[in-house]
Amino acid sequence: MNSPAAQVVRLLTVNGETLAVAESLTGGLVAAEITTVPGASKAFRGSVTAYATELKHQLLGVDATLLAQRGAVDPQVAAQMAVGVRKALGADWGIATTGVAGPEPQDGKPVGTVFVAVDGPFAGASGAFGGGKVTALRLNGDRAEIRMESVRSVLALLLQELAGVHTGNERAQDTERNGGF
Repeated sequence: MNSPAAQVVRLLTVNGETLAVAESLTGGLVAAEITTVPGASKAFRGSVTAYATELKHQLLGVDATLLAQRGAVDPQVAAQMAVGVRKALGADWGIATTGVAGPEPQDGKPVGTVFVAVDGPFAGASGAFGGGKVTALRLNGDRAEIRMESVRSVLALLLQELAGVHTGNERAQDTERNGGF
């Protein structure tokens, strides 16, 4: 079994790290995917499915003004959800999904607009919160396809960050991209 979820569980377990998940449009699918992996309990702390916008603030600490001004489908909201679930559940890594699965647009955002985020103990950040990454997605398909692609995308983003942190490549790539600074 070499699914992205299995790879995530293996990497986290090998490194003695834990994961927490914050979900909106995916409604628990990310947590379900992770918990299909035997031994997931060694690394998976739990999840918060904050489907209602106010729960993103109440349970995950997403800024209420941000939610009021931009709505729940926003890259900063995704980033704050990842930070919030990491803090709330005491995990080394936090990942989050927020977006519009359809059938109707939400907060002025078209169906297929999705943001996935990861927050973790990034190299050089000494475990600090809020140094995460967000990926913006424009997905096609029906509601089920958008939700499943969101699951795949957030796990892929986490795998990319886990690989970067644990191989030391993230800092080198950042230096190269930024002209040596």
